[in-house]
Amino acid sequence: MEKQITAPLTEEICQNLKAGDMVYITGTIYTARDAAHKRMKEALDKGESLPLSLENNIIYYMGPSPAREGRPIGSAGPTTASRMDKYAPTLLDLGLKGMIGKGKRTKEVKDAIIRNHGVYFAAIGGAGALLSKSIKSSEVIAYEDLGTEAIRKLEVENFPAIVIMDCEGNNLYETAIKEYCIED
Repeated sequence: MEKQITAPLTEEICQNLKAGDMVYITGTIYTARDAAHKRMKEALDKGESLPLSLENNIIYYMGPSPAREGRPIGSAGPTTASRMDKYAPTLLDLGLKGMIGKGKRTKEVKDAIIRNHGVYFAAIGGAGALLSKSIKSSEVIAYEDLGTEAIRKLEVENFPAIVIMDCEGNNLYETAIKEYCIED
């Protein structure tokens, strides 16, 4: 089913999303990849606050290419989500509601998604130039020294994604295999 949703997410939005839904996200989302996640964990370990509020927000696992003239951002395709799996449960427990990436997640992430009523979305890998057209503004808000891996605040409009794992733990990667498997 296709759905228009607004970010930041609400509990109601998350409850109404089901694995397999095609969504178009409008609103504010943030980017963070490996280096930014590592730095956020180090800050938390030291008892420091994070450079952004996680409450109800979405983190897009993406590091953009340089923007062409007149554009807010360059190619903006997803990176492999499993690289953030050691950090995701903690961030979900701190209020994060959604993550956008590509690929499978661990059982620990699935458990944290269920526990916190979150959602894991996938964006289409290899379509970064197309995805960037949904990004209306991009601003580095933390860890500028990380370059492309800095945390960015994005304003998006009709950003296309697919619900891979819903707040009940239904996983499209698992259900699709069962649905389309050919029996002998």
